[in-house]
Amino acid sequence: MTTKYIGKALLLGAAALFLASCTPDTADDNGNGLTQGSVDASFKVSKTAENRYRLTTNANNYITTKWNIDDEGYNIGKNIQDIFLPDKGTYVIQHQAYGIGGVLAGTASQTITVPADDPVAGNIIQGGRFDSADDVSKWTIHPISSSGAQWIMGNGTGVATIVANGGNQQAIYQAVNVVAGQKYAIDMVASSNSALVDTWFEVYMLNSLPPAGQDVSGKVYRNINTWDGCGKSAFKGRVSSIGCNGDKNGGVYTATTTGTVYLVIKCGGTTVNGLSIDKVELRRTQ
Repeated sequence: MTTKYIGKALLLGAAALFLASCTPDTADDNGNGLTQGSVDASFKVSKTAENRYRLTTNANNYITTKWNIDDEGYNIGKNIQDIFLPDKGTYVIQHQAYGIGGVLAGTASQTITVPADDPVAGNIIQGGRFDSADDVSKWTIHPISSSGAQWIMGNGTGVATIVANGGNQQAIYQAVNVVAGQKYAIDMVASSNSALVDTWFEVYMLNSLPPAGQDVSGKVYRNINTWDGCGKSAFKGRVSSIGCNGDKNGGVYTATTTGTVYLVIKCGGTTVNGLSIDKVELRRTQ
């Protein structure tokens, strides 16, 4: 009996020592390892060439960097980030620094003023920001489904938004002039405040348009598709970054003819509560 009692006492004592060794001395920020005070998220902007800039953070005491370039959404980036701003204008650049435990620990913002358009990569699309009635007038709706899908452009929102349900779809398009053999990069900002359900969002370049009421088909140059794995949660960013299926999201169109072609944006689905687009671009790459 004495031996059993001593054995139990030794075990209990060891357990108490183990628990004590695992208990932090304090419950402050240095003890739990899950919180962190504010950090310096400031960054420097340097011009590396015309329309090209380098963003450099101090990279001190934080783990993850996110950039928001001209309200295109916060996306994970690098501590040294090179950006291309091909259009004349004023751009707000925002930086978020995330520290221990993935906690947002600091923010910073700067403004860049670009004095002139890039002579090669100027945007061929007109009204791609949907900021005014004149912008909206550059676009035409191509009806596909008789009902259940509708693009709403402008109206003071500065975006074009589609709402769709029941597997219905609709497209918008703009005629542009291209040169045979020339390559053009296609991109835009897309966002949704809620998850999409059984939804397709596709961008085409067509030599001719189908009749009203007929579907649009052909090679897809930009793609958000829930079956391909994107759009299943809220999102905002350039489709080049947030889209999916590389075969449908390459974004580079090579013109096969000189003259008028059509950039067509189509979307539909079971539940599309409001997928918005902004900053639609078609730019020469060479």
